[in-house]
Formats: sequence, C-alpha cells, structure tokens
Amino acid sequence: MSEQKPGVLAGFKEFLMRGNVVELAVAVVIGAAFTKIVNAVVEGAINPVVGALGPKDLEKYQSCLKAPCQVSPASGEIEGIVVKWGVVLSASITFLITAAVVYFLMILPMNKYKARLDARKPVDNSEPDPTEVQLLIEIRDTLIAQRAAGQPATTTVGGQRGDSGSPQESRPTDLAK
Repeated sequence: MSEQKPGVLAGFKEFLMRGNVVELAVAVVIGAAFTKIVNAVVEGAINPVVGALGPKDLEKYQSCLKAPCQVSPASGEIEGIVVKWGVVLSASITFLITAAVVYFLMILPMNKYKARLDARKPVDNSEPDPTEVQLLIEIRDTLIAQRAAGQPATTTVGGQRGDSGSPQESRPTDLAK
C-alpha cells in the first residue's frame, strides 16, 4: 500500500501554520494595517493630553543644545543645534501601542490556538533511541563486566551484535592494548 499524500489545501494550511509565515504576516500587519489606527490614537488622544502641559503638538517638544535655536529670516534654516525629543517620544508611544495591539489581538490568540492543536496530538510515549554516548557507555560497561568475569570480550551495540544488527559470532577483542 502506498502512503497518501496530503491534499493541496492541507499542504497550504500547513504552510500557513509555520511559525515563519505567521511572524511575517504579523510584521506586515504591524507595518501596514495598524499604523494608521495607532497614529490616530496617538495624535487624537495622547498628544492632546501631553499637549495640555505645553505645546499642543507632542512633536513640537524640543531642546536647544547650542543657541540660538531659531529660524534665520534670511535662509529659512534653523540656527543652533536642536534636539527634537518630542518626535522620539511620539514614535515610542506609537510603537508601544502597536506592539500591545498586535500581541493581544494576534500573537496571544495564535499561541492559544497552537496550544490547543498540540494538546490534540497523540503523545509519543515510546522510548527515544539511545544516543552515541549512551551506546559507548553500554559498550564500556559490557567490556568491563566481561573482563572482570574473565570472558572474552564481544562487541555488542544496543543489545545486538555486529554492525549489521543481526546476531553474529562473538568477535574477541584485545583488551590488553
């Protein structure tokens, strides 16, 4: 009997459920869909609250490192060195709101969904294959036991003799080396 190949829709669903695809989709959503919403919240609600303490627009908050910080009437350029920390504060608030919205509306539900899917999968209770270190320890212990009993040493790996996995005649090894 041949194995059944998953259908096109099952393969597409598996592709969509991979972590990288979901993370990429979340990144696109962060960059596109929530930007306008978050900007509206920051500009419409947060900036006016912060603006009650000073200028109406949060982005107008700035400090002067080197005076004079004023616009030159002749060239129209700002004289001095201006640090526009209000722009940084506004962008930071926008980022935090965006991250919170994405986490609570997308990441948290997706993690719960994945946990439910993992809970439905059958649990594999079979014993894992022994590692190379475990096999080497088993061989060492067998050789020590045979040496102590005065028997010729034979190579056994994982309870089977030889390299092919089929029982073979015992092969004495030289333990005196």
